[in-house]
Amino acid sequence: MAKLYFYYASMNAGKSSTLLQAAFNYGERDMRVSLWTAALDDRPGFGAISSRIGLSSDAHRFDENTDIEGHVLREHAEHPFACVLVDEAQFLTADQVWQLARLADRAGIPVLCYGLRTDFQGALFPGSAALLGIADSLVELKSVCKCGRKATMNLRVDDAGRAVKQGAQTEIGGNDRYVALCRRHFSEALGG
Repeated sequence: MAKLYFYYASMNAGKSSTLLQAAFNYGERDMRVSLWTAALDDRPGFGAISSRIGLSSDAHRFDENTDIEGHVLREHAEHPFACVLVDEAQFLTADQVWQLARLADRAGIPVLCYGLRTDFQGALFPGSAALLGIADSLVELKSVCKCGRKATMNLRVDDAGRAVKQGAQTEIGGNDRYVALCRRHFSEALGG
């Protein structure tokens, strides 16, 4: 029975590299996968799933209007997929999460989603909230805070490295804009 999985973590926990390793493992066995990532990131060099350790792969890109289920089913009818892998799953809509659930439930295709659980204010992203609610399996990937504890929070910082308390839920950036911290150091950075 195929399942819907949600692998979640803070920044820098290796979500993309874990996804790409899974894709590699399927490929070694001559099994096809359908790779997806958010179209939101328009920085140069980000037309694919890429990890901080240098792994990358081309992928379909989704936005809030993308019918992922329809796209996968059309391709699957011609050349079956062994798995669907979704990076940046926090940017999925609730409807898209249900599309992915139907791919697992009705088409029998395992779906592995990787993403952040919370934003820079500690609030759930819409895609993450839906996945936490309906995924068959929830797996937390670990990252480490500067103190050595498990990092669970994503602190947004400005150009000078100061904590940012307000703003849009999504601001594209990597290590230049976000720092993974434990809850204690996250709260302290925000003055709490």
